[in-house]
Amino acid sequence: MSSASNPTQPSRTSKASHTSEMNQAPEASQASVSEASGASELSRGFEAGGALAGPQGAEGFGEAARAAVYRVIAERRDLRDGFLPGAVDDAVLTRILEAAHRAPSVGLTQPWDFLIIRDPARRERIRGLADRQRAAYAASLPRARAGRFDRLKVEAIREAPVNIAVTCDPTRGGPNPLGRHSQPKTAAYSVACAVQNLWLAARAEGLGVGWVSFFDERELAAELGLPGHIEVVAYLCVGHVTEFPPAPQLALSGWARRRPLAWAVHDETYGRRRLPGEASVDLIEQTITAIEPLDEAAMRDAREHQARLTKPPGSLGVLEEVAVRLAGLAGQSPPPLPEPATVAIFAADHGVHAQGVTPWPQEVTAQMVANFLAGGAVVNAFAGQVGAEVSVVDIGVAATLDAAPGLLPRKVAPGTADMTQGPAMTPDQVVQAVETGIEVARDLVSAGARCLVTGDMGIANTTASAALISAFTGLPAERVTGRGTGIDDATHTHKIDVVRAALTRHGLTSPGPAPLDVLAAVGGLEHAALAGFILGGAALRVPVVLDGVIAGAAALVAAAMCPDALGACVAGHRSAEPGHTAAVEHLGLRPLVDLELRLGEGTGALLALPLVQGAVRVMHEVATFDSAGVSGKTEVDSVTS
Repeated sequence: MSSASNPTQPSRTSKASHTSEMNQAPEASQASVSEASGASELSRGFEAGGALAGPQGAEGFGEAARAAVYRVIAERRDLRDGFLPGAVDDAVLTRILEAAHRAPSVGLTQPWDFLIIRDPARRERIRGLADRQRAAYAASLPRARAGRFDRLKVEAIREAPVNIAVTCDPTRGGPNPLGRHSQPKTAAYSVACAVQNLWLAARAEGLGVGWVSFFDERELAAELGLPGHIEVVAYLCVGHVTEFPPAPQLALSGWARRRPLAWAVHDETYGRRRLPGEASVDLIEQTITAIEPLDEAAMRDAREHQARLTKPPGSLGVLEEVAVRLAGLAGQSPPPLPEPATVAIFAADHGVHAQGVTPWPQEVTAQMVANFLAGGAVVNAFAGQVGAEVSVVDIGVAATLDAAPGLLPRKVAPGTADMTQGPAMTPDQVVQAVETGIEVARDLVSAGARCLVTGDMGIANTTASAALISAFTGLPAERVTGRGTGIDDATHTHKIDVVRAALTRHGLTSPGPAPLDVLAAVGGLEHAALAGFILGGAALRVPVVLDGVIAGAAALVAAAMCPDALGACVAGHRSAEPGHTAAVEHLGLRPLVDLELRLGEGTGALLALPLVQGAVRVMHEVATFDSAGVSGKTEVDSVTS
């Protein structure tokens, strides 16, 4: 029985519990806790006992039946191993198929069919189809992710005693079934309901089910001898298993984890998150509340561990302190390896471009986004070198971007307004952009990232960065305004004047306004999103490797909102932009690389990523003096004295 087996345990659905969900470390050891609390949430309301009467008097199930329903939902698992060779009783198999057949369907068309496959030779051929697609998927993954995938078992086609292909006939019901006219995809959605019914019934019967999706759908259809119009929706492996794990296997392996329920429930309007009967969720406030100071005990343990390693104390210099700080971030020593890593490139345009601060046309932002997605930019080359994944976030590009793999369409507005003529953003746009950054961090960590890397793209974004850095550090415009993409002296002088004029217009020549007000006045949509991205990583206790001047400006915003967020930040490099030096010095961060880079995109941070990972790997893999049988400094001194 799993740890989620007590469906009558009351759940905590207060803001404090949501903060706790945010604050869970992203390691596999946390997965069972998350799943157990999920089962508890499913069982809310059981404590009252007896049948529940609705407003019109219709009764719900009694307490025991309700408990059983919610338990089976909470304990359903997608299983890939542990199948027993014994046959599934025909009566039991019929019962779970009957449950599947009772699923709702558009127009009561029941577009599903169930093809039972037991023949070993056929299953071996089907496994070959899956293996080929599995290998192609593995080849597409970055190195760290591919290594983790290689350790996963993703199917049990041969081991499970029964395979079931669930198909969809989108023509069933004729030309005019009720409900399918405007939404033709509802046929496949109906079949998904049947699959879920089958899965839940199987769990109630003590049967494990695994859904295999590594197929070219038409190859599989041909092997199954299906007519051309029949689609394969699911291929299921079914059988008795040794045990049901306490959490999904992908969560236990560290591949992925669940989102909190409070982030997935919207009240009336998409983006207004609120659980029924509770206050609206303030993502920014909730995230900041979840950020904690570095764990002093874990850092002390890390320093003591460093002192026992087979190397002279302090010989790894700054890298030793990086490892110690990451132990404090994780609350454990050694800290988790910061891999896989994902660079998120937040792309947006800037209204201040109209002031002639750069010779580059604004269209370059969208063109470079296309280049990132095609894999042709420097950031792609560096990401490939270090085994990092690349995601591109359209937070405010002044163009319509076509859907593409790796593109996250999160546009708040088509660029900012001209900060010299008025606020660059409205207060609502700032909040939405910060929340988007928080969500992107949450989603990437939920998908398995264990290190976040900041990236950016936006013509004229160094102008907005200079204004932000001046506002937060109090330094004059001429001290923090650089040459960006390589402008000449005259343009540089003009750019300084533009930054100074914007600061004066908004009264930002001395520190004082609230961080989000400063952002609204002179910031960019990518700055706001990056600030949220940093806050989100800090709340999840995942390291965030910062790139150059745009990330530095965003980190100033994040630190002003929550100083403890800096505990998650590692300055990847020192940019050639003078504003970046001002930012990292103000933040008290030590850049790991200084190569006079000024490209952006996340390139400098990616070059530093192996240093961050190496600092932690030393803690895991280098022997101690005791374990290696090497004499420590004290013993050597005593022998030679």
